[in-house]
This record gives sequence, structure tokens and C-alpha cells, in this order.
Amino acid sequence: MTCPIRIGLQLQPQHQPDYGVIRDTVLRAEDAGVDIVFNWDHFYPLTGDPDGAHFECWTMLGAWAEQTERVEIGALVTGGGYRNPDLLADMARTVDHISGGRLILGIGSGWFEKDYDEYGYEFGTKGSRLDLLAEYLPRITARLGKLNPSPTRHIPLLIGGGGPKKTLPLVAKYADIWHSFGRLDTHVEKSEILAGRCADVGRSPGDIERSTPWPGTDNAASYVDAGITLFTVGLGGPDYDLAPLVEAIGWRDDNSAPPLSGLA
Repeated sequence: MTCPIRIGLQLQPQHQPDYGVIRDTVLRAEDAGVDIVFNWDHFYPLTGDPDGAHFECWTMLGAWAEQTERVEIGALVTGGGYRNPDLLADMARTVDHISGGRLILGIGSGWFEKDYDEYGYEFGTKGSRLDLLAEYLPRITARLGKLNPSPTRHIPLLIGGGGPKKTLPLVAKYADIWHSFGRLDTHVEKSEILAGRCADVGRSPGDIERSTPWPGTDNAASYVDAGITLFTVGLGGPDYDLAPLVEAIGWRDDNSAPPLSGLA
């Protein structure tokens, strides 16, 4: 599979109490030519005032599904332990239909302890949260196959993380998109491990699109050479200055064919 270069925006819904500003930013990003608009699945800000203004992830995705026309949408990423997995699958199917087939189901094991403590979830350990994700992924995929009506398409599953022992085997088995973090050499090293995990389950590593935060125009070509084609610019509130996103979109347009539609 040859993936086009794509640019995403992670619109971080923190420190902006006026949802209208968030709505307007999504529209401006779509008009600017972004391929995907993500939010994140947290209940409190990750930077600045820890009790600052914040909005919930999945209800917001439903609103984005209605207000947008072209872009794909999703969470980067859903906290795996925050919702019953069968319910999450049903939520994803519903947003998929509302959007006309433009949802990406991003998921990870979760890590922000305040989310867990304040909302009554068991934080456990990194290992226990990954074990829970491993338990939930087959339930999510099974439920997606049972729902009536079924999803409009195979909903792409994005898994975030890079642990070689637990996360990468899940990426190899379930993911359509792998979102990794860290330096380029770290990605290359983990990509080689992922190839081995794909071989274990009889899958080609080329079937998995590679994603990472936007590294800047000076470094992006090196990431593409390493097989990464999806880059996401993160922007937090209260002001959402789209200048870095516009720069990334311009780089995409100068270095690739026109991006594929989210409906492709």
C-alpha cells in the first residue's frame, strides 16, 4: 500500500470556554486544506491551569461530523479504558454514519492519571492498561461486525504508542494507522520491530500507515523517507493560530500529489 502524504490537525479542546471558537477553527482548518481534524480524549487540560476550561471528546466528534464536509475526523487518541468497548464501537459506528464515512477510530491505553482519578476509573499500571486495551480491541472489532446498520466502510483503526512487547503486537494485528512518538531513529528502530510482529500474524507492514507529530519543514522529508506519511500539527487553546498548520499544508502540496479525499 502506497500512502499519500497527509496533514492532520490535533485541535486540543483546552483553555477555550467558548465552543464557538473551536467550531470556527475546525471550519478554518478544513478550508485551509487539512486532511484530518483530530481532538484528544482527556477531561482536563494537559498544560497550563490543570482545572482550566475543557470539553469532552466524542460528543465533539459528533458535532464535527455534522459541520464538516471533506475532512476525516477522530480522536488522537481515545483512552482505551474510559468507555465500555462495545459502547465505543457503537459510538464510532454512529459518528461514521453522521460523517458519511469519515471517522478514524484512534485508540490507546491511556496515561493521564488525573483523568482516571477524577472520573472514577482505575488507573492501575502501564502494563494493566495495555492488557485492558488488548482485551478491548477484539471486542470493538467484533461489535462493529454485529451492528445494524453496519458502518459505512471499514473504519480505520489508529493505535498510538510504541511499546515493543505489548503495543506493537496490537498494532500489527489490528491497526490501519500506527501513530508513533519520539526521534526519527527511534521510529526506525520500532518500525523494524513492528515488521517482525506483522510477520508473526501474517500481515504486511506496508498495510499500516505511519503517523507522527509534525516535525517541521526542515525535517519532514527525512520522515517520509523512513515511511511516515501522516503528520499532525497540535494546537491548544484559547487561541488556535493556524500558521503552523498552513505551513505544513503548503509543504505537503509542494512535495506530493494532491491528497486523497477522506472518502477514498
